[in-house]
This record gives sequence, C-alpha cells and structure tokens, in this order.
Amino acid sequence: MWIADNWKDYEVIDTSSGEKLERWGDYILLRPDPQVIWKTKRKNHFWKELNGHYHRSNKGGGKWEFFNLPQTWQIDYEFEAGKRLTFNLQPFKFKHTGVFPEQAVNWEWFYRLIKESKRSDIKVLNLFAYTGGATLSALLAGASVTHVDASKGMVNWAKENAVSSSLEGGSVRWLVDDCTKFVEREIRRGNTYDAIIMDPPSYGRGPKGEIWKIEDNIYDFIMLTSKLLSDNPLFFLINSYTTGLQSSVLTYMLSTVLKNKYTAHIEADEIGLPVKNGLILPCGASCRATFK
Repeated sequence: MWIADNWKDYEVIDTSSGEKLERWGDYILLRPDPQVIWKTKRKNHFWKELNGHYHRSNKGGGKWEFFNLPQTWQIDYEFEAGKRLTFNLQPFKFKHTGVFPEQAVNWEWFYRLIKESKRSDIKVLNLFAYTGGATLSALLAGASVTHVDASKGMVNWAKENAVSSSLEGGSVRWLVDDCTKFVEREIRRGNTYDAIIMDPPSYGRGPKGEIWKIEDNIYDFIMLTSKLLSDNPLFFLINSYTTGLQSSVLTYMLSTVLKNKYTAHIEADEIGLPVKNGLILPCGASCRATFK
C-alpha cells in the first residue's frame, strides 16, 4: 500500500463504527467512512471534543453539525524546505472539506519525477482536477499544467489555493469543461502532454448534463486520453475510489492501452492514511505508469 504519511497539518486520530476522527490543522472533524466496518471502543478524548460532525442520513446524503468551527481555514503540506502548498478548507454538503489527503502520496511521487527529469518543458494535463492538489504539486515542481473540471466552483477554489500557495503566477490554464469533450477537442487540435493525471468520480454530470459513470466510461476514456501523450511522456496516473476498480483492474486497463505504442513501467496499489493507533486506513487505489 502507498501511504500518505508526510502530513503535519492533517491526521486520522481514530476510527470506529463507520466514522473516522480527523485533525485538520487546529480543528477536529468526525466524518463517515464506508471502509470502517469495525466497532472498536472510542477511547481517545477527541471523540468528545469535536469542531464538526457530518451525520449520515438513512435516506442518503447527510448534514454537518458544527461546534466552534470557522467557515474557512487553512492547512499546509510541505514537500521539502521552502516548498509547500496551502489549502483553503471549507466543509460542504457531501461531507468533503476541499482536500483528499491520501492523494499526497501521489503528489510526492510525481513531484519527484518532474524535479528529477530536469526538463523545463513538462506539460501536465489534470482531468477531474477538483480543488487543485495535483495541479499545484506539479506547478511547484516546475511543470506547466492544464487544469480541467466540470464544476466552476471547484475551479475557482483551486485558483484560491494557488493564490494561497503563492503559485498564482505559475504556468497554468484553468478550464471549466466536460473532460471527455475537452480531450476530444485537444486531439483534433493536435495538442499533446507529457503527463496525464485523472481522478474520475464514480458518478457525475458535466456542465450540460453529460452523465459520467466510471464502470461504463473509464476504459474508453483512458483509450481516448492516451492519444494526447507526447512522443516522450513522463507519467500517467489514474486514481479510483470505486470498490470494483481494484488496483489489478487499473493495471490491466492502462497496460492494454499503452502497450502498442510505449514502453512503460506500470504499477498499482491501494493508497492509505496512517491512523494514530497503528492502523492504515484504505482510501482507494491508484495506477502509475512511468515511461522509458
């Protein structure tokens, strides 16, 4: 398992009965987690010292209950001395805060790849780019990035994170667009990228109501997007939070798509977060291709 264990401003304190107890900077949140099917005793004192609790509804969805939690606050993630990102956090209705902290293990991976390549012209395409954790990590490493997400609110949030991270002057295009339609247009334009990152949702809708269902669409989308790889690519990263798309499935799909044109090293694994009691909490899977 690839573990995001370099956080200072975030930690999973404990887990039990379908919930995870987390510290986000100075604030303690309790949120649902479907992986937590065990019912261990809640001994840690922070279980009773919450700043926010997301209550899951039996009818689907849920709502937040707050206890002295500001509307917004910030946390940092440091890669190395003098190289850090600052994220603006805000709880919103689908239990999220604006950062998937487990993805830091992937940020670290491609941050090093970009830095060690010693290339000054790395072009990265980040699809389903959310609030920009991957985008900012690539910018910090020295790449130029095209950031694409169907939600205008998420793209604006990513821009705010760029400003907070002092990366607003970086080489980045912020695009509100349906990812499939954008890729199709880029192919027609003849544009290419040296690295591709995709973090597709299990289910979603584009700006004009386009339906995305990962089990139905992911393979064709990988096939389509691979046409944007340059002749000298650096990496290809796919993330999945869908239970049915295990790491071996991701490996097979990506290797099948790439094998006829590229020589690539492909590996996949679960990604996870350390818990203070010694547990590693699984948080989905990732598949990485690096090119020779």
